[in-house]
Amino acid sequence: MKIFPAIDLFEGKAVRLYKGDYNEMTVYSDKPWEIALDFKNSGAEYIHIVDLEGAKDGTTPNIETIRKIIDVSGLKAEVGGGVRNMETVEKYIQAGVMRVILGTAAVKDREFLVSAVKKYGEKVAVGADILNGNVAIKGWTETSDITMDDFFKDLVNIGVKTVICTDITKDGTMQGTNRQMYKELSEKYKIDIVASGGVNSIEDIKALKEMNLYGAIIGKAYYLGVINIKEAIEVTGC
Repeated sequence: MKIFPAIDLFEGKAVRLYKGDYNEMTVYSDKPWEIALDFKNSGAEYIHIVDLEGAKDGTTPNIETIRKIIDVSGLKAEVGGGVRNMETVEKYIQAGVMRVILGTAAVKDREFLVSAVKKYGEKVAVGADILNGNVAIKGWTETSDITMDDFFKDLVNIGVKTVICTDITKDGTMQGTNRQMYKELSEKYKIDIVASGGVNSIEDIKALKEMNLYGAIIGKAYYLGVINIKEAIEVTGC
């Protein structure tokens, strides 16, 4: 299982939200590339980046910061937040991003998702942000009427390779991840799942690895010093 230490960007700074609430934001650094370098020095190979501004309005205000993070750290980056057209997908790929994550667009514009997967294959992933069993959109500010299971079934049919799945009620809470949800998803769907939201202990990491999940994102637990990235990587062997 791969470890994806995370950086959420807002106005060029590394921040974290509480349950996706933009009014509950903590700023950790105005030089996020230095955090990425720390990930690299801890043995990380990958990084998960979210443009929180882009998630709300569909733009790419932090793309130069993302480019610098990749250039300075050399990490393989997956990036999401506001990716709603092919131009943005291409923009990120040209900036050196390994994998582009479609969130709101994957829910609202199925035709775009199909086209993106057809053109870029594994370079396109989907973010499935779950709130009380349904898929949330627009930076978690709205909840759709699409259930988690219906969404996953469709993604498998389309040929999506990787899904970053977040339980919003767990994100940033330091209450542990939703192991039961990931267990059910991993047993039901043949798709690479990256667990996100609430991962706050090595025990969480071990439990997710036993489910044969593709990856796990470590966010707030790193910033609070609760999870050591080096130790997490040693536990997973990736």
